This record gives sequence, C-alpha cells and structure tokens, in this order.
Amino acid sequence: MKDKIKTSGTYFLLILLVVVVDLPIINMLGVSLKSAAEIMTNNSLFSKRPTLENYIGVFEKSNILLYFKNSFVTAAAVTILTAIVAALAGYAISRYRKKYKMLDRYSNVLLVMQMFPTILMLIPLFVIFKTIGLSNSKWSIILLYMTFSLPFCTWMMSGFFDGIPIELDEAGRVDGCSVFQTFRKLILPVSGPGLASVSIFTFIYCWNEYMLASVFLKSEQLKTLPVGIQIFTQQFSKEWGLLMAASVITVIPVTLFLIFMQKYLVAGMTAGAVKG
Repeated sequence: MKDKIKTSGTYFLLILLVVVVDLPIINMLGVSLKSAAEIMTNNSLFSKRPTLENYIGVFEKSNILLYFKNSFVTAAAVTILTAIVAALAGYAISRYRKKYKMLDRYSNVLLVMQMFPTILMLIPLFVIFKTIGLSNSKWSIILLYMTFSLPFCTWMMSGFFDGIPIELDEAGRVDGCSVFQTFRKLILPVSGPGLASVSIFTFIYCWNEYMLASVFLKSEQLKTLPVGIQIFTQQFSKEWGLLMAASVITVIPVTLFLIFMQKYLVAGMTAGAVKG
C-alpha cells in the first residue's frame, strides 16, 4: 500500500511539474483557439467556444506555407548532410586519434570553435558569399548551418564512438571487411542514439535560427519560418489570436520530430546495449 501511495505521489508531482513547465505552451494553444472578442473577456486557459478562425486567418494573411516549406527543406537537408559528415568525421577521430596526434588536437579545436559568436563572422561571411554569388540562395544558409553545426556534432559523434568497443572493428577486419564496410555494417547499426541526438540538435537549430536567415535571404520566396513569423508579428502585433496561432504552427513540426526521433533514440540505445 505504501509503495502504491509513493508511486502515485511521484507520478502526481511529475505531471504537476510538466504542466508548470509547459504552461506557456498550453496558454499559447488556448489563446489561439479563442476569438478576438473572447481573448479580451475570457481569462481562462481555454475557450468556452473553440474556433479555428485564427489559424485560417494566418494562412490567408501570410505566406506561412511558403515559409514552412523553405524551413523544412533547409532543416531536412542540413540534418541529413550534417549527420553523414559528423558520423564519418567522428568515427575517424575516435579510431585514429591515437595513431595521428593531429586528430586529437583537432578534436579539441572543435570545442574552441563553438566559443566564437556567430555575429562576429557575419560581415566577413556575407562578403564572401556575395563575392562567390551565393548570397540570397538556399545554398548559402545550408552551407552556413552545416558549418556552425558540424563542430559540435562531430565532437558528439566522436564521444559516442569512443563508447563502442574497438573489438567490434577488429571483428569486422577479421571477417574481411574494409574500414568503410566495418563502419557501415557494424558501427552504424549500433549508432542510433548518437545519430538521433545529432539529428535532433541540428534540426532544432536550423528550424529556430533567425539571424543568418534574415541576413542572407532577402527574397520573399526564400525566407524561412522564423523570418516570416517576425514579419508577421510586425504586421499583426496587436492581434494576439493570430500571433498565437502562428506560434503553434511553428512549434508543431519540431514537437512531432522530437516524438518521431525519440523512438529511434530508444531503439538505438537498446540495440547498442545488446550488440555492444
């Protein structure tokens, strides 16, 4: 009986903590479902008569679908490319840092690179990209997002591969696999948690990034969701229902991505425990 009471109390405290932490998001969702008149008169979290007029208004009064598509294409491309490069680079650093001391120093440089604020490199990068004709193009922010994501992602993957026994590589060599075949057939299948973590970090960074996108993307057809939402906020700064609806639309993809990747993260951890 005491165990049941203790367990129930623990779950109650956890649920209460989740509600408190997520209260701003809950309030944002509640306001987005209220009419303009009810927002001014109803102080409760949720509407007595929920309506989708704010969501309809967002789609009618802005190019949010275009911004959404641009953000998704950019984030997906950067996430895939970064995961591939970070996995290859992290594996090389993990397995060859003892043989090549330069790789060991390079892994430390990766962390130092994270200390430099992006804004310090903004003007030189803009001049470089304008000179080579890549300003105001999707490739500009794809390359920039990869550049700023790769150091941390490579360091993260390197640390993850350090936890995979070297005997797994040696077993692959005994079976006649090349270095790349060993990496692809033996190491990658147990690298789910590392790849999932890198993907989550990169996708969220790309989805939320505003400064680089606002500087390098000037065309309306190329603007991403954070830039589009900022423009929408300036136009409808006093219409709280529309602002909250736009915010909910922005949050949904990231939430779904986290839920989707969490499954693979848990599966990868289980696979690593069995095969490691």
